[in-house]
Amino acid sequence: MNSEISKKASIAADSFSHSLITFFNHVLNSRSLITFLAVLTFSGCASRWAVDSDMAQKHLYWMEGPRSAKVMHVMSIKGFYETNVTLKSFLFGKGTSGLVRPAAVAAGRDGRFAIADTGLRCVHLYIPAEQRYVKLSSFASVELLSPVNVIFDDDLRLYISDSALGRIFVVDKQCGYLFSVSASADGPLKRPTGLAWDSDSKLLYAADTLAHKIYAFNPKGEMVWSIGGRGEKEGQFNFPTHLFWSPARLLYVTDAMNFRVQVFDSAGKVVTAFGHNGDGSGDFASPKGVAVDKKGIIYVVDALFDNIQLFDERGDFLLTLGKRGGGQGEFWLPAGLYLDEKEKLYVSDTFNQRVQVFQIMNGQ
Repeated sequence: MNSEISKKASIAADSFSHSLITFFNHVLNSRSLITFLAVLTFSGCASRWAVDSDMAQKHLYWMEGPRSAKVMHVMSIKGFYETNVTLKSFLFGKGTSGLVRPAAVAAGRDGRFAIADTGLRCVHLYIPAEQRYVKLSSFASVELLSPVNVIFDDDLRLYISDSALGRIFVVDKQCGYLFSVSASADGPLKRPTGLAWDSDSKLLYAADTLAHKIYAFNPKGEMVWSIGGRGEKEGQFNFPTHLFWSPARLLYVTDAMNFRVQVFDSAGKVVTAFGHNGDGSGDFASPKGVAVDKKGIIYVVDALFDNIQLFDERGDFLLTLGKRGGGQGEFWLPAGLYLDEKEKLYVSDTFNQRVQVFQIMNGQ
């Protein structure tokens, strides 16, 4: 009985071994499979990504006048996904990365854009020309805690402000870490938030919300000048948050708890200011991102109104873009705002977990 069982077991083992050998011989002799694995191996670092977006099925327009289309909704960015097969994706599946709490967005001259995501504690960087996606979450062994704003300079260096760490991180165009700015002449940065880049003066402007100041740094991270101090007077701030450097070479500052936008020239002198607290059209309840187009129209996000308000150069109210909701052209606690050189308007629709993109038409 035992010998019969042993004989059957031996036959089964021999059969399994023969099947295994046959399989490996087939693999080794299969040129197509070997070629496929070779392609996977050598393309392992050549991962290609695309934008996960909802393109507008029906274009929505917001009008400046009865015959002039001013703003057109283009799409909503929800995240990024891997498109090609690499060795890693073959073994573990293709990569995806969705937005969780997008707080700010900026675009570079070559079409790349970066999204600060406080929910994931990272910055999403996408370079369309290379179909490249990078998730930036740490620099020099320091993990990001609260990345709240981003901006590119002329050399496509990316600046990232982390309000919790009190630092502004700087990376080159290939995503290599360069250095960080953690102090001004006044001492350590308390809560760096809004960022803007002045291409003419080659200066980085940074809002320090808790210090109630705006600092100007040169490309080496050295402070050049500062303005502000807490107060309600002209040139003073009460928790400044977002910045924008306009085509007319003016610096726009969201002076959040003074419920206004202040405008400065390149020397830091006040040009004008507008806004007040209220719940009507043209009023501010929780002003956030600010941007200005080539015609001088000013765009201001209001998180509590869940919209964007448009003003002329004098600060007079023109119209409202959006309302509360989850549809295209609707917002839920929006925050950052950015307008690129092609007049594409990017809106961080924070609690809808997306970035909405609009095109400024300027009468086209």
